[in-house]
Amino acid sequence: MTFALPAAEAQALLDATLRGELPDDRGRFGPFGGRYVPETLVPAFERLEQGVREHLHDAGFQAEFQRELREWVGRPTALTHAPRLSEHWGTEVWLKREDLAHTGAHKINNAIGQALLAKRLGARRVIAETGAGQHGVASAAACARVGLPCAVYMGAVDIERQAPNVDRMKRLGADVIAVETGDKTLRAAIDEALREWVTDPAGIYYLLGSAVGAHPYPYLVRELQSVIGEEARQQMIDQAGGLPDAVFACVGGGSNAIGLFYPLLGDDIELIGVEAGGTGDGLGQNAATLATGTPGVLQGAYTMILQDADGQVQETHSISAGLDYSGVGPEHALLQATGRVTYVSANDADSLAALEELCATEGVLTALETAHAYAYAREWSSRNPGKRILIGNSGRGDKDMPTLTRYPVRSGSHGGA
Repeated sequence: MTFALPAAEAQALLDATLRGELPDDRGRFGPFGGRYVPETLVPAFERLEQGVREHLHDAGFQAEFQRELREWVGRPTALTHAPRLSEHWGTEVWLKREDLAHTGAHKINNAIGQALLAKRLGARRVIAETGAGQHGVASAAACARVGLPCAVYMGAVDIERQAPNVDRMKRLGADVIAVETGDKTLRAAIDEALREWVTDPAGIYYLLGSAVGAHPYPYLVRELQSVIGEEARQQMIDQAGGLPDAVFACVGGGSNAIGLFYPLLGDDIELIGVEAGGTGDGLGQNAATLATGTPGVLQGAYTMILQDADGQVQETHSISAGLDYSGVGPEHALLQATGRVTYVSANDADSLAALEELCATEGVLTALETAHAYAYAREWSSRNPGKRILIGNSGRGDKDMPTLTRYPVRSGSHGGA
């Protein structure tokens, strides 16, 4: 089901978003967001919120952050025209290349920003969680950069299917802690990280990887990731001669999508988030939270979640570890409810096909997460020929080779034009 707000309320909330007034003082994005945490964690969240208010937009912090983005992360990342894909689809296709950022994905923008914040807050060590492994790698690298020890919680299922990233985290100095409880994927990893944080909230900094969870994380991650959309907007004007008609991004927790969408909300552009359709429409067969979920509380925030009629959070399925999550960031829930952003899904098979097509036509091996955005963008293009589109290429696919090797390349997919 799709949750929608009355038209007048939706417009008022969208206007407030465009004015930069959300989240409000309670950490709410309209009806979504907030802070639903155990009493033992309240001081830790209040301390973090105070730190965000004090440091995030301080001139000194921003100068250091921007320098690291420029000199270490490698920003701005490229905007790439995709001529052969454009010919195949009948649209003018452009790619925002977060796969070219240091460590191979957009996750590094948030990781280095939060690592710098952790240092300013006097943290003695950092913990993080990861699904696809890219946030774990980014956190390990960022902590090495600022000189803080790092431990990364990762579900046992994800450890098996993301072995290259597990090795990268260890080589970057992080301890990787396997989570054998719950669904053994991202949701379980977040639960374990929160349990660890409560044991030493003053000495530990929890470096959350997506725009999810209790306030101020959705706001903090959005602010750190908005560099993606800010760059892309100017690059489209400079290189393509104008803004796109439509923008596509994959959505799990939603950090790359909110980073791309947020600076474009005030423009006359169709914004489309693509979730994991998995293998079917039933509970447990997909991770299409916004397309099929209902409002509820998950890991500290009121948002759209996948739950049964009794309110029990359900396990999910996706071929992509980074989209395999039962919830979504509360700002995405608001953007859906206001109608400003459209959220759809793409299934495993179509995403694999889109990944192969991109490899064959443009020489880009994208992440399985991002492949979902390509799959729906291809379908959209068939209905909207001649349009100009932008796809957020959130990460590279090297990490997915253990999964991809189980799916042989289709005959003929790499031949000819």
